[in-house]
Amino acid sequence: MLIKERLFTPGPVPLPPQVIKALGQQIIHHRTPEFTQIFKQVREKLQKLLDTKRDVLLFSSSGTGAMESAVLNFFSTGDKVLVINAGKFGQRWKELAETFGLNVIDYSIEWGKTYSREKVEEIVKANPDIKGIFVQQSETSTTTYHDVDFLGSVSARLEDCLLVVDGITSVGVYEVYPEKSGIDILVTGSQKALMLPPGLSVLYFSQKAEKRLEKSNIPRYYFDVKKELKKQREGQTAYTPAISLIIALNESLNLMLEEGIKQLAERHSLLAEATREAVKELGLKLLSESPSNSATGVYAPEGINGDELRKILLSLGFRVAGGQDHLKGKILRIAHMGYFDFNDVIQVIAGLELALNKAGYSVELGKGVKKAQEIIIKNI
Repeated sequence: MLIKERLFTPGPVPLPPQVIKALGQQIIHHRTPEFTQIFKQVREKLQKLLDTKRDVLLFSSSGTGAMESAVLNFFSTGDKVLVINAGKFGQRWKELAETFGLNVIDYSIEWGKTYSREKVEEIVKANPDIKGIFVQQSETSTTTYHDVDFLGSVSARLEDCLLVVDGITSVGVYEVYPEKSGIDILVTGSQKALMLPPGLSVLYFSQKAEKRLEKSNIPRYYFDVKKELKKQREGQTAYTPAISLIIALNESLNLMLEEGIKQLAERHSLLAEATREAVKELGLKLLSESPSNSATGVYAPEGINGDELRKILLSLGFRVAGGQDHLKGKILRIAHMGYFDFNDVIQVIAGLELALNKAGYSVELGKGVKKAQEIIIKNI
């Protein structure tokens, strides 16, 4: 029997036809006026996406490259920083900061939960000299949303503190406007809501953060913001860029801006709500107490291994993600960011109902689908 695979992982995500077409074009040379024109267009569209006039830089790397750049360029050895460590990628902020000699206050939180405002205030009161607060706006490993607006207000009260936000699964899902939220450094990556293959990362930094560029004493070479800033203002990059991905990003940004950032955020909110309510209707428990609109984390039923359930789903044509570290084999993560619409949600819930029954967990076929449809019909 022919089974067509459908991708529901939280990165990489499905690609729109316009992006696929752009990726299939003959490559051009990057030291040409043709590339410079496209590159300048991309940078201007990224500014529109983030509602800023500030420079937005691109690196040819995964999102972790921009994360590393955020540490290397804006901090110095020994700087005291607070890391909101609530998942695999919060742990990555901690590891990056420690690797480059920062003094980390590790605010470790149970996976699936968000931070306590009172605890943050307590830490900041005891450490008024902190130079940075690091957080994921959307923690992909736990499908948890963290409020950055509150952290922005906390950072702004301190004498010299930067709010550093991993927006890798929030930019393009929410209305992420760094200047409005008090974000000083924002990073994102291509393979999430930007609807591209992996290989590009994006870095925004505020005027407050720019003052740190002259102070940082951490050595860097490839991820050098000052070097890239000079070249990218000229429509070039310091080193060979991911040419095809940048050309394709021009197309995906067109799609996002044409839809409208507010409408894009509303779509993601609807898809997330329909998915969450559908899986709850099937008797499943959500992983996160503060769920993100980028992906839904759900515990496998008691007695059923989550990875085995994923294999059954894949045999039915649906590839979803599993858990990491101590959540391996316990959860499923179903993405709904980027190139997804309500029909995709209905399909994956229908597939989940089939997979659950095949795994020995009896659910009424159509029960979750009906719940998703009821939510969707109110909003379309």
